[in-house]
Amino acid sequence: MQYWLMKSEPDEFSIDDLARAQRSGSAWFGVRNYQARNFMRDQMQIGDQILFYHSSCPEPGIAGLAEVSAEAYPDDTQFDPKSKYYDVKATRADPRWFNVDVRFIRKTRLLGLPELRKHKALAGMRLLARGNRLSITPVDPGEWKYITTKLLK
Repeated sequence: MQYWLMKSEPDEFSIDDLARAQRSGSAWFGVRNYQARNFMRDQMQIGDQILFYHSSCPEPGIAGLAEVSAEAYPDDTQFDPKSKYYDVKATRADPRWFNVDVRFIRKTRLLGLPELRKHKALAGMRLLARGNRLSITPVDPGEWKYITTKLLK
C-alpha cells in the first residue's frame, strides 16, 4: 500500500463533496501536470490511502482521508471541447491524461501548513518543500503514521 496527498480547491471539489459522492467514489479529473498524472497512471493502486488537502483557499490544509477506489483510466474531460480541461492533442486512441477514482473515508479537523511545519517528523514531507506546487505527492509511510495517529487521532 502507498500513501498520497491530493490537493483540491474546495470551491471546485471539497472533502464535503467527496463525502456526498457515491460509495464507489468520484473521479479525480482535470490533473494537467505530467508528474501528477504519472503518479496516478503508473503508481496508484486500489486501496492506497490519501490525505485530502484543501488548497488555494483562505485556510489550506489536510481536511480529510480518502482512498483510491479505481485504478487509472483516461480522463474524459480531455476529449470534451466544452470542458476547461479539453486537450486538442488528446485522442481516445492515444489519451494524454488519466484519473483515478477516490472514495471518502472521513473528514478530519483542518490541519494547516503552520501546524505541519512545527513537527520535526514531517520536515522531509514533499508538501512542505519550498516551491512544491504539485497537486499529487507521495507521502512517506512514517509521515502518514505520524499525521494519522498523532495529529488527526
